[in-house]
Amino acid sequence: MKVDELEARLKTLEKQVRILQDIEEIKKLQRAYGYYIEHWMAPELLDCFSDGPDVVLDLHSGIFLGKEGVKRYYLGMAELISPEFLHQVMQLSGIVDVDPAGKTAKGRWNGFGALAVPTGGGVRQSFISGVYECEYVKEDGRWRIKKLKFSRNYLAPPGEGWVKRERVAAINPRNVRQQSEPDIPLSFDPDYPSGYILPCHYKHPVTGRETTEGVRNASLKRGKG
Repeated sequence: MKVDELEARLKTLEKQVRILQDIEEIKKLQRAYGYYIEHWMAPELLDCFSDGPDVVLDLHSGIFLGKEGVKRYYLGMAELISPEFLHQVMQLSGIVDVDPAGKTAKGRWNGFGALAVPTGGGVRQSFISGVYECEYVKEDGRWRIKKLKFSRNYLAPPGEGWVKRERVAAINPRNVRQQSEPDIPLSFDPDYPSGYILPCHYKHPVTGRETTEGVRNASLKRGKG
């Protein structure tokens, strides 16, 4: 193989590796966003977005423009929520395409999860499904969200469910198999509405800082039951 051919091949491989690295970084960014929004960790959510003037947050409740619009939405919501609030929308089946120049990218994700929103002295619960269409931009060597659009497919109360009521009513408790005894019993139950945030093993993908779940967790009453 000639030297010029070898150099061209190496450049092609380097470009392919760079694109793969970019895709993995974008996937991590989007998945981290999903974990931060679960308990509405507003500072971490804001840090996921670009500081550019053309940032867009397009949601069922409306469109928010620029970093100030994004900040107004996330911080405004943060003032309304309590530890009972839950916004678990998983980022699933992601497809990411990076522009050949390596400065911008687009991604599409399925979003599915459960909501629990304290409302009027009670809590409104529902399942949610939708599609994320996102645009990303690389700033100072870090990928950030430039545009996030979530198009909701449905918002369904659990009571209505997806199984016919008569099938649910036909369950016979005597026929339900019991679980095996664990080797180590659960010492702390993190289930809703504990407000406990499972610790993140990674630092924020944009800022590189430790995240703030420990502050929330330290304020909670620990113990099973």
